[in-house]
Amino acid sequence: MKRTFLALSLLLTAALVLAACAPAEAPYDCTDEIGCVDIPPGDPVRIGYMLVISGPNESLGVDSRRGVEIAIHERPEIHGHPVELVGEDSLCSAEGGQTAATKLVSDPSLVGVIGTNCSSAGEPASRIVSQAGMVLVSPSNTAPSLTNPDDTWNPGYLRSCHNDKVQGAAMAEFVYNELGVRKAATIHDGSPYADQLQEVFANTFVELGGEITAQEAVNVGDTDMRPVLTSISVTGPEFLYYPIFIAEGAFITVQAKEIGGLEDTILSGADGMISPDFIEAAGEAAEGMYISGPDLGFSGPVAERFFELHLELYGEDPISAFHAHAFDAANMILDAVEKVAVLDADGTLHIGRQALRDALYATSGLAGMTGTLTCNEYGDCADPKISVNEIQNGEYIAIWP
Repeated sequence: MKRTFLALSLLLTAALVLAACAPAEAPYDCTDEIGCVDIPPGDPVRIGYMLVISGPNESLGVDSRRGVEIAIHERPEIHGHPVELVGEDSLCSAEGGQTAATKLVSDPSLVGVIGTNCSSAGEPASRIVSQAGMVLVSPSNTAPSLTNPDDTWNPGYLRSCHNDKVQGAAMAEFVYNELGVRKAATIHDGSPYADQLQEVFANTFVELGGEITAQEAVNVGDTDMRPVLTSISVTGPEFLYYPIFIAEGAFITVQAKEIGGLEDTILSGADGMISPDFIEAAGEAAEGMYISGPDLGFSGPVAERFFELHLELYGEDPISAFHAHAFDAANMILDAVEKVAVLDADGTLHIGRQALRDALYATSGLAGMTGTLTCNEYGDCADPKISVNEIQNGEYIAIWP
């Protein structure tokens, strides 16, 4: 009798498990509060990107797009549906972000979006994507305002990269404690990324006991930086931090060498200038510069596989700083889709948009290439690790911590 009861129990348990895994027999009735994406049998799960893939900052976006492509290469289908990547160039501006986001959200078959690279593009893009009921996961928007509920945070927005509250403080600690500098100046370009990062650096540096001699600004597209550099030179900084982008950063680097009073000033930038394009544009003037950014010392089987595939697919090593964060951002979305998708008996896949948001925000303990990702209620998901690089013989060499 006991054996018969045990056998029946096992059969019942097996039947329940099979029923849970089986496709829904009845037509799916979407009750998601912001709607569902319905993907017919055989059609792809479409993931979008909006990244800067042209212009002087192109390497930042190409580097990120490759990270997304590798994630999809490793997971080419979900529940029998192929994964397809489509995208738009968001440039590195508010106008570019607005245009790219508007184009992408006009496609109701799109499940989620990865982007943007630049925080200036991320501010309008995160608003447009959120209002459309979609999700946007950024691999490199680092401006603190984007996850600040009192500022520009939107409910469909998350990021797999660090918050510049971390980067700015880390750089200030390096400058004050490791270099022994006591007088510093900053330059920004008016973008949310540059302005907020230099502000965090400056505030932390002052808290540590240092003096900020000047906080100046240039415009995106400027080529003559001499007036701003001359103004800064009279304040006598030992250190100049300009966390801006490739073209303007190169002009400052070259022209600072021409300005009297800045001959011995230490020059420094941030992750927006981690690119072979910056090294080429700045030339010998960049030698000895310090560049803050994410720690790129990735290790372990996931990283080893990533770099093998990168070399195989693209014929070179990664070209900028956020390939791994883009890889993790893509996997966050793919994990969430796999978790919430409902499969009909005929192969139709249904993905609730609010359910997808909830699954992304519930990300916890995800073993990514950049670390262990856990999202807070405003979309900060990174396991932030900041390093400082020194440019030596045209290469970015990590020197701290």
